[in-house]
Amino acid sequence: MKAVTNDKARSRYAIETSHGTAIADYVINGDTITFTHTHVPTALEGQGIASRLIQFALSDARDRGLKVVPQCSFVRVYIEKHPEWQVLLG
Repeated sequence: MKAVTNDKARSRYAIETSHGTAIADYVINGDTITFTHTHVPTALEGQGIASRLIQFALSDARDRGLKVVPQCSFVRVYIEKHPEWQVLLG
C-alpha cells in the first residue's frame, strides 16, 4: 500500500490504492486544522486505512504546531479512543 500524502492543493490527506483513494479533508485557519470529512472506499473498509490516515494527519498537525478541531465524527472518535492525541485539541 502506498504512503499517506498531504495533498495541500486539495486540502486533504490521502492514501491512493488500486481500489480508490482514502481521504481526510481539512481546513487550516491560522494555527488550527479542522478535519471536516474522512472517506474510505467501500472495498477498503475494515482494514485500518482510516486509522492509518488519521494517525499520519495528527502526527503532521503536531509536528506543524497546529491545534486540531475534529469536526469529522471519525476523527473525533479516533481521538477519544487514543488519548495521546487529546493534547492537540483546540
